[in-house]
Amino acid sequence: MPSKLTIRSIRSVPLAGESPKGGWSAEIAPEDSIHALIAVHTEEGITGHGSVFTDARLVAAALKVLEPLWQGENALEPERVSEKLHQNTFWMGRGGSLTHTISGIDIALWDILGQATGQPVGRLLGGIHTRQVMPYCSLLMEEPAQMGAVMAAYRARGFRAFKIGWGPFGRRDDRRHDEAIVRAAREAIGPDCKLFVDAGASDAFWPNGLKWALNTAEMLKDYDVGWFEEALVPDALDDFCALRAASPVPVAGGEVLTRRQSFLPFLSRRAFDIVQPDATKVGGLSEQRRIAWMAQDFGVRYVGHGWNTALGVAADLQLASALPNVGLVEFIGGSAYVDGLLAEPFRLDDEGRLTVPDGPGLGVTLDPDKVGRYTPDAAPLFRP
Repeated sequence: MPSKLTIRSIRSVPLAGESPKGGWSAEIAPEDSIHALIAVHTEEGITGHGSVFTDARLVAAALKVLEPLWQGENALEPERVSEKLHQNTFWMGRGGSLTHTISGIDIALWDILGQATGQPVGRLLGGIHTRQVMPYCSLLMEEPAQMGAVMAAYRARGFRAFKIGWGPFGRRDDRRHDEAIVRAAREAIGPDCKLFVDAGASDAFWPNGLKWALNTAEMLKDYDVGWFEEALVPDALDDFCALRAASPVPVAGGEVLTRRQSFLPFLSRRAFDIVQPDATKVGGLSEQRRIAWMAQDFGVRYVGHGWNTALGVAADLQLASALPNVGLVEFIGGSAYVDGLLAEPFRLDDEGRLTVPDGPGLGVTLDPDKVGRYTPDAAPLFRP
């Protein structure tokens, strides 16, 4: 193995054309760019790929700002290089487009290190605890009449765990309507499947507070809901602590937080039962692993947020394999950016699980022709 692989260039491309709806109050249009793919090219010819949960125009600008820091760096040292990028841009603000872009770079650097060593990223991150992980099919909430049909269709595809979120839930001041949505979902998948509920309170101008969340948690208990996600606006730390203390179902959150420092008060004050950083926003796999370790020290369960792309799923699978007791990854139901980018798409086994790729790096390969359907020019991902 060489002692250095020199970063030659870092390129990004937008994904657009089939962007899935988010259930946001300002809804995503198919042509909107909310995800970008990253390629880190080395002088020695090895290329790594990563994913960023941010408009590609912002990613392109961030790469230019970061270029003096990454140009000529050693691609075999992902944690050191990523931390260098973080440390030298703190004055522009932790979080946001720079941190998101560093996330994609970091994932791509781990992919390069795995390729150079012939090892899956999970082994490099600490060792293989598991080779199979259950994806939970992440779906938007629909009106009750449609919710059951949507759930049944994905149940028929082999999924055995589901999360429903956003959409009309909690947005009509109608508790009976909210319950009807959850009831329809549970009845469609049956008692043996896992069900999680995501209120989506990071949406613009979320209308509800602690009392709503407490009452809703009591309702969710009756439907064997595994966790209640984003029940409160993201910065309501005291209310999250109160909700977790009183809720009969586990409380999950953290997807909008970035960098490990912002997670510390939520973990130390026991605001979450389950913490959900997103590797494509939080700082990459290097930062994600540190947050997961910190959560373990506080007795908080880690399940990564993964509403992104096939490369994000691959990264989540690798980290899940490298940590104890991580049996779930998020998997957007029906997203072209998850199902339609890889040479070999993810496939569920008969028990609704995914096998963690064991090839070098992330263990997955982008298909240039497939990627080309969703970006004006896919070439920058494959050529320096």
